[in-house]
Amino acid sequence: MTSDVSRDPNKNVNGSLITGILLSVLGIIAIVAPNFTTIFAETWIAAILIFAGFTKAVYATQTRERGGFVWKLLLSGLYIATGIMLFVYPYTGVLTLTLLLGTFLLTEGTFELILAFKLRPQENWTWILANGIITLVLGAIIWFQWPFNAPWLIGTLVGVSIIFTGISRVMLALSGRSTLSGELP
Repeated sequence: MTSDVSRDPNKNVNGSLITGILLSVLGIIAIVAPNFTTIFAETWIAAILIFAGFTKAVYATQTRERGGFVWKLLLSGLYIATGIMLFVYPYTGVLTLTLLLGTFLLTEGTFELILAFKLRPQENWTWILANGIITLVLGAIIWFQWPFNAPWLIGTLVGVSIIFTGISRVMLALSGRSTLSGELP
């Protein structure tokens, strides 16, 4: 008997089920505290950009003799400056991130629709389809509401998207579980 998870379908189904439930809970938390979720996301991105900028500066100095040193330093400066700007002007950062989120959700919704039609022979594939449609609608809402609802919009819409992603994964896991129990002797 092997401990490889990919060889045990029950572990895969249970893992998918747990992931779906966890995503749904995280989505609810994001909706309950949307302003916090929005500022948290904006601050997290600022920190990542600053860290990446310093990492790029170290890389530039370590590879100075390979050429492009000034451009590497300028790029690291751009990362650091953008991160600092997000810290200093969080509302402007939220406005920018709101537009980026709208673009992300429109793209994610499109990919979910493609995935749904690829999974179409499976039972419960319509949950992925519904997730794709809802995610597309959420992306469109961002574009039509921007900039007025930006402070709470990111947290709320991300939360709703995560909830529906979680529900769709739970439904697929339950479908897989019923399929597996039908195959057992």
